[in-house]
Amino acid sequence: MRGRQRGSAHPSGDPVARRRRLGFAVVSGASMQPLLRPGDRLLVVHGRRPRAGAVTVARFADGTVVVKRAVERRTTRGGAPGWWLLSEDPAVGVDSRHRGPVPDDDVLAVAVARVWPAPRLLR
Repeated sequence: MRGRQRGSAHPSGDPVARRRRLGFAVVSGASMQPLLRPGDRLLVVHGRRPRAGAVTVARFADGTVVVKRAVERRTTRGGAPGWWLLSEDPAVGVDSRHRGPVPDDDVLAVAVARVWPAPRLLR
């Protein structure tokens, strides 16, 4: 039996799966309250494709890295596919209402759980 060839897809058949890795993010600012508070630690999956409703870690065009909820698919000004990302508290923080859709490549990770201070799954 031969092994997999170099550069082949993940055994599941998902070419993105081999790039997935776990990491952590720390929430700063109050824009995601009441769901998340400043200082919360999140378990994130890099390379996971978000779904509408997912909490994501994304990079705005100016380089700012943020935690926001993916609300719906949108097209960027340049015509690229992207996500409309919003804060939980619309009166606080900056989100797609101010910056526009975020390109797919700039949605860096999907948060799956808050691990500290009060562990819970995020949906």
